[in-house]
Amino acid sequence: MFFLFPSCHERDEYTADPHANFEALWKLIDENYCFFDYKNIDWDAVRDRYRPQIADTMNRYELFNVLGKMLAELQDGHTNLISTFNTSRFWNWHENYPDNFNTVVHNRYLGTEYQLVGGMKYLIMRDSIGYVYYGNFSTPVGEANLDEVFLHFRDCKALVIDVRNNGGGSLAYSERIASRFAEKKSLVGYIVHKTGPGHNDFSEPYPIELEPTKRIKWLRPVAILTNRSCYSATNDFVNKMKIFPQVTLIGDKTGGGCGLPFHSELPNGWGVRFSSSPILDANRENTEYGVDPDIRVDIRESDQLNNIDTIIEEALDYLREKTSGSTPTVESARYKIVSAHEQPLSPKK
Repeated sequence: MFFLFPSCHERDEYTADPHANFEALWKLIDENYCFFDYKNIDWDAVRDRYRPQIADTMNRYELFNVLGKMLAELQDGHTNLISTFNTSRFWNWHENYPDNFNTVVHNRYLGTEYQLVGGMKYLIMRDSIGYVYYGNFSTPVGEANLDEVFLHFRDCKALVIDVRNNGGGSLAYSERIASRFAEKKSLVGYIVHKTGPGHNDFSEPYPIELEPTKRIKWLRPVAILTNRSCYSATNDFVNKMKIFPQVTLIGDKTGGGCGLPFHSELPNGWGVRFSSSPILDANRENTEYGVDPDIRVDIRESDQLNNIDTIIEEALDYLREKTSGSTPTVESARYKIVSAHEQPLSPKK
């Protein structure tokens, strides 16, 4: 999805004046940020609290700290102040929640014999259940990569896709992977644009539809594993996947981050990034604060001490029971088995 953001502000003349940069930042956010009402933020009150902290004599580091703290009032992981010496950030969307992911324990499940392609680590686990870990939506994964992954799982009854601790990246990869699970063109959400400087100046929601891939599809049962560190493009991926009947979300609520970021600049040259266009789910609900799982599971401390990932085990048990007695068929996965050097065929109508 690509949208053209018009340049609605003339570039100011360069100035390092603290007051000018404070006012420029406050106004930029006031006219363009998209979640004021949803988060019940009184931006005028924020200005009144932080303006007295600005002084003519403050240095650039002091100014950066004050402006960064003011932006943190937005409670938004997509909002940053960017200078040559620092980048402000807001991490509370996941800091006050259980990790529900342990790298050491997770590596014991993967071992050393897993396949690795396009940032995806994948292998076949017990009970003929495939497992994929994708830890970064900024890592490119191509169509041919996905073909090979699904061909590897052609004899599996079900699939686990683990996106825990995936902080996001490209929406293009979210769409590319999700299209592998769509049997038909599907409404997966809506996008809303700012149309003016008022806090409630928004366009009507514009539908976002996902086209099914013409390559290999997976229509057998799927469990998506999530935790609070699933953010931005990962939140978008989970939001798309939850509409498919064969998909079950297992783990913790995602971290959210459904606002498309917009970039601008202050008079002193510092960059500003903030959420400007909300993406809603298929029910027109906001997922800025995350997507709830179908089955809520936390990693038990006793399991962790024994190198057991409670969430993976819950997913494997769930899928084993769901597929008990079933035998995978080519038709159920909607692909024709071909060699790695042949082009996968589209499913039959």
